[in-house]
Amino acid sequence: MKKISGNQLLVKALMEEKVDTLFAYPGGYAIDIFDELYKIDHNIEIVLPRHEQGLIHEADGYARSTGKVGVCLVTSGPGATNLVTGIATANYDSVPLVCFTGQVSLPLIGNDAFQEVDIVGCTRNIAKFVITVRKREDLGRIIKEAFYIARTGKPGVVLVDLPKDVMAELGNPEYPKEVNIRGYKPQKKVHIGQLHRAIGMLYKAKKPLFLIGGGTKIANAHMEMRELAELTGVPVVSTIMGMGVMPTDHPLFIGNAGMHGRYAANMAISECDVLFSIGTRFSDRITGKLGKFAPNAKIIHIDIDTASISKNVTVDVPLVADAKDALRVLVDIARNHNKVEHAAEFLKEIRKWDEEHPLVMETKGYGVNPQTVIETANELLPDAIIVTDVGQHQMWATQFTEMTHPKRQLITSGGLGTMGFGFPAAIGASMSHRGQHVLCYSGDGGAQMNIQEMATAVQQECPVIFCIFNNGYLGMVRQMQDLFYDKRYASTCLCKRRSCEYTCKGPGEGCPPYTPDFVKLAESYGAKGIRVWNQEEIRPAFEEAMKETTVPTIIEFMVDADHLVLPMVQGGKALDEMILEG
Repeated sequence: MKKISGNQLLVKALMEEKVDTLFAYPGGYAIDIFDELYKIDHNIEIVLPRHEQGLIHEADGYARSTGKVGVCLVTSGPGATNLVTGIATANYDSVPLVCFTGQVSLPLIGNDAFQEVDIVGCTRNIAKFVITVRKREDLGRIIKEAFYIARTGKPGVVLVDLPKDVMAELGNPEYPKEVNIRGYKPQKKVHIGQLHRAIGMLYKAKKPLFLIGGGTKIANAHMEMRELAELTGVPVVSTIMGMGVMPTDHPLFIGNAGMHGRYAANMAISECDVLFSIGTRFSDRITGKLGKFAPNAKIIHIDIDTASISKNVTVDVPLVADAKDALRVLVDIARNHNKVEHAAEFLKEIRKWDEEHPLVMETKGYGVNPQTVIETANELLPDAIIVTDVGQHQMWATQFTEMTHPKRQLITSGGLGTMGFGFPAAIGASMSHRGQHVLCYSGDGGAQMNIQEMATAVQQECPVIFCIFNNGYLGMVRQMQDLFYDKRYASTCLCKRRSCEYTCKGPGEGCPPYTPDFVKLAESYGAKGIRVWNQEEIRPAFEEAMKETTVPTIIEFMVDADHLVLPMVQGGKALDEMILEG
């Protein structure tokens, strides 16, 4: 049996795992891997981004949009540390990634060698699993386990650190076919008794409510969730990560709940007597003040992660299971019952709240209304994959985006809230869905955090429609300053120059011009740039962008800084204590 190097085995492993896209940036301690990739004839597309943080967000967007494992390859030191934010971003949202990092040779580890960083130590608390390969004979097994761990159970990020000397060593050419990890046995069985208990509690409720989170989407349980809601007649609210599981126009779907949730959705949680939650972590953004979260309700919680159950909210019926498997059983049970007796009455009450406080944005001062922008995109691009950055635009997108087309997806950084995520994630989604429109919503602040990836989008011929809501500020922070800090806009104005007054309350006529000029910036990369100042220009801008099939388009929507995301639940307040007016 001919021996092969660790570098060759890694390439073989990627092919065995059916990796079709590798997001990679070369360097001294990974160059031998790139050399092996260059030598062979295979179907792996190697993407060369412009920054490692952009690289991992692109892999993240690829993974979220396809359901496959995203794969990264970078060099040691700064190459590895530039992945850290992306690792935390993906892991918080349960995205399956495998990240390979180059490393100095084993004898140099701990000696402060050039580009040596303990990346395993750096990422241990923000990834699902991390490991340094110290023996050539362990390499194949570790890679096999990395892919298995990343995609099974609660998906997450696995980092494999590859010392240069270990990868150069010759060894067994075989790549394992199976995985057997002692101590890691993801939950596969559904506890039938607990499911019967849960459904019994639901049918006795007078104000029953489903709360669906991102775990339901990850489990691809869309059809099962919809059927269960229809069989029981129970209304449904969602976290932003659970958006798209239920069509937004479904008569049982109320909307998103939480910090910037719909008034009726937050009131439904506050008034329900049984809350049936599936695949959510009960983070502070969804619960508000913990002591007042669903104060009248018995809580049922299905989640694949044992550690997530009763971690933040104590539940009455815990169920550790894959959401799809559990929902299948629940649907079978519900088929033998009528609808929940009082569900229609509660739904009527919820709809009355929605009529009293509908979700609508007032038009402010200059520029365009963000609601109109998003509603126009809904009409013209009903099947587009929607990706957001983080900030006000993200919340507007979750409030007004229609999720009715079967191809529609919403991709956003929910757990970590990472600015700079949106555009590279949209590139990753575009690469994996050639021929389908991909639309990215961003603020002017987040847009600049990974704007260098415009070069990647151009070279990969990704016609992403990059919508930048430009209000000249870090909008979400400014909103908090507006509401809670007496309009002291400390370090949030993106137009401010050294010569400006320190206590400027802008924006105003005397403000300096915005930097950069996004239209010229797009054109400098060989992309298309459009600036929109008024409502009448919104539709033509989208129609123009939709004509592009090989290059991205920046559409810069000029937005008045006084636009706020409402409703809003201030930190530490209960969900029914919403701010409804600015």
